[in-house]
Amino acid sequence: QMQLVESGGGLVQPGGSLRLSCAASGFTLENYGIGWFRQAPGKEREGVSCISSLDGSTYYADSVKGRFTISRDNAKNTMYLQMNSLKPEDTAVYYCAARGIKYCSNYVLEGPQYFGSWGQGTQVTVSS
Repeated sequence: QMQLVESGGGLVQPGGSLRLSCAASGFTLENYGIGWFRQAPGKEREGVSCISSLDGSTYYADSVKGRFTISRDNAKNTMYLQMNSLKPEDTAVYYCAARGIKYCSNYVLEGPQYFGSWGQGTQVTVSS
């Protein structure tokens, strides 16, 4: 059974940092396209970042480029999202996701429907 479990969310002041973790079980992350999405109240789920397991290329939404970094630890079968210089507009529930194809791109990142496995989400609140 494929399972993704996020952790690391919380309350942080503007300009602060958080690192989200997503532990996978029942499958091997390096064989899947993997990514992070977020959903703020009243808004649609949006792609934040993803890794193409074909070649390790990473992709980011324009709103987080230069501030967020996605990574994967194959030994731990865990993916991460390092978030720096956080802004109030980053406040959302963050989800990790995996798709049955290794490929990811900016186009794929725009479509949550391209990902079939999801974690339960972790709340990130950026506020003073």
